[in-house]
Amino acid sequence: MEGKEEDVRLGANKYTERQPIGTSAQTDKDYREPPPAPLFEPGELHSWSFWRAGIAEFMATFLFLYITVLTVMGVVRSPSKCATVGIQGIAWAFGGMIFALVYCTAGISGGHINPAVTFGLLLARKLSLTRAVFYMIMQCLGAICGAGVVKGFQGHQYEVLGGGANVVAAGYSKGDGLGAEIVGTFVLVYTVFSATDAKRNARDSHVPILAPLPIGFAVFLVHLATIPITGTGINPARSLGAAIIYNREHAWDDMVSETLLHDQTQSLLISSFICESALY
Repeated sequence: MEGKEEDVRLGANKYTERQPIGTSAQTDKDYREPPPAPLFEPGELHSWSFWRAGIAEFMATFLFLYITVLTVMGVVRSPSKCATVGIQGIAWAFGGMIFALVYCTAGISGGHINPAVTFGLLLARKLSLTRAVFYMIMQCLGAICGAGVVKGFQGHQYEVLGGGANVVAAGYSKGDGLGAEIVGTFVLVYTVFSATDAKRNARDSHVPILAPLPIGFAVFLVHLATIPITGTGINPARSLGAAIIYNREHAWDDMVSETLLHDQTQSLLISSFICESALY
């Protein structure tokens, strides 16, 4: 019995360092930040995973445009929004496709499917300029091909129903569309950064698995709010692909304004995000 008490005493005194409690426990990082990505990484061009990631972004954006453009055309074609899925159905199509495609491609390319997200991650040094440019090109090509396939299958209907192109709705000014796109893009990219934050991934093992869910819901909610205003851009590839295939002057004017807006919004967002991260 005395031997057991001695073992307990020695075990209790073996670790003399006290564990921090309260706010002091938060001063030390309990996670490891990945090192910043290099600006240029020519070696990536010789890696199969680099090209596979680009193909994944192409296919994801292709499928995203194909499904969503068909959904939009189906709603526009109906004489009554109540007879079809309506705005809620369009929002579910966009959000659901993002959820599914991000889940499928997250382990291959990171599941960006959006040049705005890729640009934001580039500014945060989460990926190299080489990979970012390649992703953006593949995303835009995938969007163009996705909208092009829809037009190839339904040429006349595509022209009559607007091809899912983003335009500022009647009764709204370009300033209204500007404000809607600023807030919408902010919500999306903020959700992406929060859902993939290294601190949360280290503390909650389920976070990486569930990350596509809040991202998809963010897209769904933004579409509910901004479809009546601009048709919802928040994705330069989606706006560009539909505008190129539809090829109408008013669609081009609104698309260019939205695309420039995305870049400016990302710069402001990532700058504030980096400043906030520096405080921790």
